[in-house]
Amino acid sequence: MTNTTKISTAKIRSDFLNFFQSKGHTIVPSAPLVPGNDPTLLFTNSGMVQFKDVFLGAEKRSYVRAADVQRCLRAGGKHNDLDSVGYTARHHTFFEMLGNWSFGDYFKKEAIAWSWELLTKVWGLDPERLLVTVYHTDDESYDLWHTMIGLPPERIVRIGDNKGAPYASDNFWQMADTGPCGPCTEIFYDHGAHIAGGPPGSPDEDGDRYIEIWNNVFMQFDRQPDGSLQPLPAPCVDTGMGLERIAAILQHVHTNYEIDLFQALIAKAAELTGTQDLENKSLRVIADHIRACSFLIVDGVLPSNEGRGYVLRRIIRRALRHGWMLGVRGGFFHKLVPTLVAQMGQAYPELTAAQAMVEKALQAEEERFAETLDSGMKIFDEIVAGLGATTTIAGVDAFRLYDTYGFPVDLTADIARERGLSVDMAGFEVAMEQQRETARAAGKFGGGVSLPAELVAQLQPTRFLGYEAHTADSLAVVAILKDGRPVDVIAAGDAAIVFTAATPFYAESGGQVGDTGALSAAGVLFNVSDTQKFAGQFHGHVGTLEQGTLKVGDSLSGGIDAARRGATILNHSATHLLHAALREVLGTHVQQKGSLVAPDRLRFDFSHFQPITADELAVIERKVNEQIRANNAAEVHHMGMQEALDFGAMALFGEKYGENVRVLKMGDYSTELCGGTHVSRTGDIGLFKITTEGGVSAGVRRIEAVTGQGALDVIAAEEARLAEVAAIVGGQSAELVEKVRALAARSKQLERELEQLKAKAAAGATADLGSQAVEVAGLKVLAVRLEGFDAKALRDAMDRLKQQLGDAVILLAGVSEGKAALVAGVSGVALGKVKAGALIAHVAAQVNGKGGGRADMAQGGGDDSPALVAALAAVPNWVEVQLG
Repeated sequence: MTNTTKISTAKIRSDFLNFFQSKGHTIVPSAPLVPGNDPTLLFTNSGMVQFKDVFLGAEKRSYVRAADVQRCLRAGGKHNDLDSVGYTARHHTFFEMLGNWSFGDYFKKEAIAWSWELLTKVWGLDPERLLVTVYHTDDESYDLWHTMIGLPPERIVRIGDNKGAPYASDNFWQMADTGPCGPCTEIFYDHGAHIAGGPPGSPDEDGDRYIEIWNNVFMQFDRQPDGSLQPLPAPCVDTGMGLERIAAILQHVHTNYEIDLFQALIAKAAELTGTQDLENKSLRVIADHIRACSFLIVDGVLPSNEGRGYVLRRIIRRALRHGWMLGVRGGFFHKLVPTLVAQMGQAYPELTAAQAMVEKALQAEEERFAETLDSGMKIFDEIVAGLGATTTIAGVDAFRLYDTYGFPVDLTADIARERGLSVDMAGFEVAMEQQRETARAAGKFGGGVSLPAELVAQLQPTRFLGYEAHTADSLAVVAILKDGRPVDVIAAGDAAIVFTAATPFYAESGGQVGDTGALSAAGVLFNVSDTQKFAGQFHGHVGTLEQGTLKVGDSLSGGIDAARRGATILNHSATHLLHAALREVLGTHVQQKGSLVAPDRLRFDFSHFQPITADELAVIERKVNEQIRANNAAEVHHMGMQEALDFGAMALFGEKYGENVRVLKMGDYSTELCGGTHVSRTGDIGLFKITTEGGVSAGVRRIEAVTGQGALDVIAAEEARLAEVAAIVGGQSAELVEKVRALAARSKQLERELEQLKAKAAAGATADLGSQAVEVAGLKVLAVRLEGFDAKALRDAMDRLKQQLGDAVILLAGVSEGKAALVAGVSGVALGKVKAGALIAHVAAQVNGKGGGRADMAQGGGDDSPALVAALAAVPNWVEVQLG
């Protein structure tokens, strides 16, 4: 029997999780949109991303069944739906994926039975409206749907391979060209004959009548390099069901934008933009984009000009452009956040906690985009002014507006259309593709050496011994990489990466640099220049074999550079105290955006939207040193992730945590998740000293600091510089401030006197210049070269000559040390006939320079050369030409 009750989006989430919890699944929280320690992905774009290492065999979980609601984003990289969003029924930048997972536990029978039970029994969907697809050779799934579920053959569609390529099918899933893969079965909902479209596998399958709602992937093979399939020893299940799609069906509407969540956002967007038509596509765009932008900011991304921050900026500006199309000229987008929090805050408490931060970040970007619009419109007007009889804006000009001024090309096209113009979109795409090629060549999200999949599957995670010891014996060599490939043996002189079953060497992570030191045995010495973490759990010793021969299976002794590690841990523990002090002084919106913990310094990047004052920096530094003097114990606790969060621990941006975590607690001041090495007591840090503070990008600040002996060295250096300055000004350190203040006052006085003398000299030098003017069609034209005049002196002379000559065109060239400063002025009736900017551009171009400005005053520069003399002499003729 069909359920006619509308089910809220919030209840659909809870129904799904409760159902699978009743089937023995562990409920796992959504991973962030920024994949932890995965350089191959811009964003989490599917539910399986957080389980990728589990499927590859590189990570083990305490459970074999899991269910979650995963937030996902498809707006950059391979998966990019951005340009379709708002104009189709089911495309989104941000969406939620309901998923249930089996890691070598249940398989096809249970997955299919539970899918059917949830859809038809719990949610009451009409079984007659459901049909399924299976891979054409997957007889097992076909039989389960037919005999166990009871679907007739006409509602079970076998989907074959595309264009004859083996396994190239919508119903055969693979993680990559090799590795885990298998058939999948998809469940479709029939919206009814009144909607165009045919069933899956038919020629008109792209219509909107039959909509895929759930995909069950059965990973049962390991695809080999030769293309053959080997059965996996422990087959897995990976499912995904789009929350927005199933909500539309359960709420008896056709498009995702008609569900309760979107209707609330659309209504608020309409209110903020003064739009009466709730079907307006721009409202859909705005409603979609506020989700993507808000959750990206929650997960630590801020608008910038590269990487993930650039994608966020593009989404924000696309939303703002649609607001602009609806007539909004002020800030509005950030005002949607409270409505979003009301809709999704209960499911995602982190959104509620970060509400103020999200609003502030979006408001700052709105203000920045307003400036972009202003500057972009000026350039747009200049481009249009230069079109002449042409009615098409060149693609390169549209791209310049986009690339240099952040002006979206569709906005350029909209404004052009309003003026009866068009944009060469093909030319724009050519320029855009050139930029993409450059970006691909730069390949930021590529990655360097990685551990081959076969090693990941074979090796056990490295046992880290370095919390307790700096040296260790009997370290078994389990793998060696040379030139990125596994080898069995290396010889003296070879650069390689050596993996041992256990190690005292800390591998770079959490901002802390990797240890250095040596691995050795009788006649063998491997110099470790760095230690890196591979696949999140294998410590690779990077270095060179200095002596002997080393092979897999050998046993080594290892020792780290203890002094280097000791200096590093002072900076790492101080970083935690700094983070806490920043949140106390500046506010809880502060979130870590990156860090470097090295032996000689610490660097800490964090979210904050304005420069930190000197007084605030002093308070922050003082609070950290107070905690150091308190000499609190640095307690380490091991616990489950949720227990740690309940304990008050803060999880850091960009880090990937397992089920069981390590918590560092220093007094009642700082509690954070951290796998790094630390002091025993805060007093061990000794002293903390901030060295620099500045901006990194919009909304991100950076503090650099030193500790221990490094802090003492900085203070000693500052004292030495003060003593040197005191000696220069002829006083003691205690008198230094007054001495410098007196010198500064004297310097300002002398500068004023010098300016006055320069003005008098310039007035004298220009007193008779007016007599050198020539008459051109009733206008006075003067173009002269003046030795030793800077730009200010030229402007002052220009003001006097305008008053003296009246209707005039004047060009002054002040020359010094081979360079010329140019100032042009037009006054009186000449203003309507000659433009100073055009004159300055004409002359500057002849002397390897450039310039521009207003019609009455313009400035520029170039070389002092014979060409300048010729250009000045030709000015009267140029004026005559302008007058026609």
